[in-house]
Amino acid sequence: MKRVLIVDDEQSILTLLAFNLEKEGYQVDTALDGLEGYKMALAYPYDFIILDLMLPSMGGMDICKKLRQEKIEAPIMMLTAKDDELEKIIGLELGADDYMTKPFSPREVLARMKAIMRRMNSKSNVEDSLINSDGSTENYELIKVGDIQIDPSQYEVIVRGKKIEVTPKEFELLMYMIKRVNRILSREQLLDAIWNFDYAGETRIVDVHISHLREKLEVDTKNPVYIQTVRGFGYKFEAPKK
Repeated sequence: MKRVLIVDDEQSILTLLAFNLEKEGYQVDTALDGLEGYKMALAYPYDFIILDLMLPSMGGMDICKKLRQEKIEAPIMMLTAKDDELEKIIGLELGADDYMTKPFSPREVLARMKAIMRRMNSKSNVEDSLINSDGSTENYELIKVGDIQIDPSQYEVIVRGKKIEVTPKEFELLMYMIKRVNRILSREQLLDAIWNFDYAGETRIVDVHISHLREKLEVDTKNPVYIQTVRGFGYKFEAPKK
């Protein structure tokens, strides 16, 4: 049975979500206080965490950031009463996997949870396939495009001989694009593939992450070599001509 933690300072939200999740067969723990929720998330191996943004003692953004620093990899869905694009982007940058604005439908929460967990399971299966019978990954093939080298088994990106730091979402986005080199990819396609969103209103998130990747990959972000903007369509990762 999958175990879910819900942290929200509104008892009605906790009751509503817990009731619907338990009907679906999940084991549900709840917390009304941010610090209490943070301690619970550290103490138990949850399969999913639903986290309100505005909480007493410790805010949702801080909890999300600290959990990721502690290597807690459970998917996190953040809840907020504010329909603020900047807050969504910041939350996703800190490591949240999805974001919902109140009021919301419990059915949509469940649908998104299931989609995220399916994606996580798929990613886990891919990672398992990289491991040799002796537990090593050393024979897994490196990806090289121009002066970019990626080691998928180590989540390592080296640009012009120097290792660069990328967030998990930046790494996923780079891998997705580099595997589809020279193909035009729409913002909606990238949003659905990386964030599992399927509606156009959130495409600003893609633009922000593309901008961050360009800063890390390109010598001149105003004249990019790798990540090209295709006006009216989206983006394309190009292999530089030799």
